[in-house]
Order: sequence, then C-alpha cells, then structure tokens
Amino acid sequence: PIAQQVFRKEVAVGESVAIRRLTERLERRLDRGSRAIEQGRYKAVNTAGASAISAVANALGHRRFPFVFGGDGASFAICGEDAPRVREALAATIAWSRDELDLPMRAALVPVSAVDAAGYAVSAARYAPSPHVSYAMFSGGGLAWAERAMKSGDHAVAAAPPGTRPDLSGLSCRWSEIPATRGTMLSLLAAPVRQDDPAFRQTVESLVDEIDASGEAVRPVPSGSAGVAWPPPGLELEVRASRGANESLAAARLRVRVRTWFAWLIMRTGARVGGFDPARYRREVAANADVRKYDDHLRMTIDCTTALADRLEAVLERARTDGTLNYGLHRQPAAVMTCFVPTAGTSDHLHFIDGAAGGYALAARAMKAR
Repeated sequence: PIAQQVFRKEVAVGESVAIRRLTERLERRLDRGSRAIEQGRYKAVNTAGASAISAVANALGHRRFPFVFGGDGASFAICGEDAPRVREALAATIAWSRDELDLPMRAALVPVSAVDAAGYAVSAARYAPSPHVSYAMFSGGGLAWAERAMKSGDHAVAAAPPGTRPDLSGLSCRWSEIPATRGTMLSLLAAPVRQDDPAFRQTVESLVDEIDASGEAVRPVPSGSAGVAWPPPGLELEVRASRGANESLAAARLRVRVRTWFAWLIMRTGARVGGFDPARYRREVAANADVRKYDDHLRMTIDCTTALADRLEAVLERARTDGTLNYGLHRQPAAVMTCFVPTAGTSDHLHFIDGAAGGYALAARAMKAR
C-alpha cells in the first residue's frame, strides 16, 4: 500500500529516482508471495504460514495456546510473560522463510491493551473438531485490527540475522493434493461490515445450515483416503524446515528421503510400528483437520458441487449488497494439507487445510477487490 501511494503521487524531479527505486524494491518484495501462488508454489506459502505456529509451539514447549491458520499466515494469542521467547521464534521464522523459501514474511506482537485502546476486543473460544485437538476461534474485531496494525508496520517483529533458524520440529508437508470428489474445492472467506451484527451471524448460520443439509458437500479429507506418495510432494519443503544450522542441503535431503521412505512404507503396508497405527492415524487426520474456523472472518474449505457453490455465492452476494458482509470465494480442483505432528505416536497431530491453487489467499484477494 505504501508503494502504491507513492507511485500515485507526483514527485519532484530531484526525488523521483530515489523514491522510485525504493518503491520498486517494496513492490518486488511484497509481490513475491503473489508470484509464488501464480507459479504453483502455494504449498510453500502454506508451509510458511504454518511455520509460525510450529515455531511458537516449540518455543513454548508445546503448552497450549490459542491459534488459527489462515493459509498464508497465522494468528495466535500468548501470555505477556512468553513474549520474549515468542518474539525470538518469530524473528527466526521470518529469516527462515526469506532465506529458505524466498518468501517475505512479516510479524507483529500486538498488546491487547492497544487493541482495547482502538475500541476492539479479542475474544477467544476453543473449537474441537475431534476429541484429540482443538483450534481457536477469535471474535471481537481485535484480531483483524491487529493484522491491519501489523501491515502498517506497528509492533513489528524484526527479522533475525541471515542463517538464523527456528525450531520447526514436527512441521511436514507429505500429503498429496486431495482432489475434489463433488465437483469443486471451495475456499470461502466472509467478514462482517460491523462487529456483533446479528445479520452477519444469521447469514453465517444459514450458510452452515445450507451446507450441512444439502447433501452436496463433504469434508475435504475423507476418512482414511488421504494419499501419501514417495517421494512426497513436499519433500523439499520438509528438507528446508528440518535442516540443521550446520547441515548441508545434500545431507538434509538424504536424511529426509530415507525418513520419508520408511514412513511411506509403513503407511503403504499398514504395518504397526511401536505405538503407531497407520489406519488409526489416517482416521485421525480426517477428524483433526481444521476445515472450519473463525478469526474475525469465517473461513471454510469444502468439497462441494458447483450448484451448491453457486447458491452459497448468491447468499453471500445478497448479504454484501445489503451491507452485512464482504466476502471472497475461490474455486479449485483440490485441497492441500500442511501438518504439525509433535509426536507420531500420539493423537494430537494438527492438519491445516486450504485450497491447493490459491485457496484462502486468492479468496482474500477477491474480497479486497470488492
């Protein structure tokens, strides 16, 4: 936004060269994420978004904290006493995303007192899609305001020096794309125009009721059917997430190839190894996936018919025309899954779902265009 404003203004001749060079660098940096999507690197974008959750979880010793995955980013709430170690983890994550994935990342730690002063609130609830995991739901407008503050440069977390690496243990991207079985994989994003608007709540409830009652939609990850190939499509991403500070890429690739081959063999044969049961794990993957979430926006990924997608879009468009909400949709043929598995033998593994061809990021772009 800063770059666009500068380009739109007339500048004095003596200042034009310096300003244009600066704005061109800003444009290149901020547009790198968009180019990654256009180049088919959305799995890398999802990995960068999930890396913040992984880094913070590992920094806090896997103590529970509320978080939500947003496709190309993540949001969470932490105790003030944890801020120094979380800042360090995020600074390292920004450096890692830049150095290893060539993706710019920005982060901020925004005090709730600043949110309160701006007239918003941060309310959090837990949503448990299964008995094993829970995800956060945020409301009150505070999270959306904090994101805008971050994008304005407020409360920014500075990147760590080049070569700094966060602890991303458990972050993996081994699953193949999950093709739509009903016609399209729909990424849906809706945000209220006014906080605590009953009309927005009613619209959301009607959308969910329509989806559940239609018989034309299913979860993006059917129980037991998620596919694992070898080498996995996210092999290089896992290499770069797990590579040690002094480990060469070649050594990391060899290590990860061997490890993922054994994992693929176990999943392929269904053999139990220690406390790990592949059949149970597949069922838990489907149950633990975060297909519905709320972070001052409704976010959903559904495998549905084209007719249902059209009806949902019509409902959203009427609500937009009435001034109730703004929305974005993106249709694609498949979903993609990024995982955080602290321990393979336990049931608390997390699976972040998004559309495979731009998903929430392109739905957000469509929403902004409106």
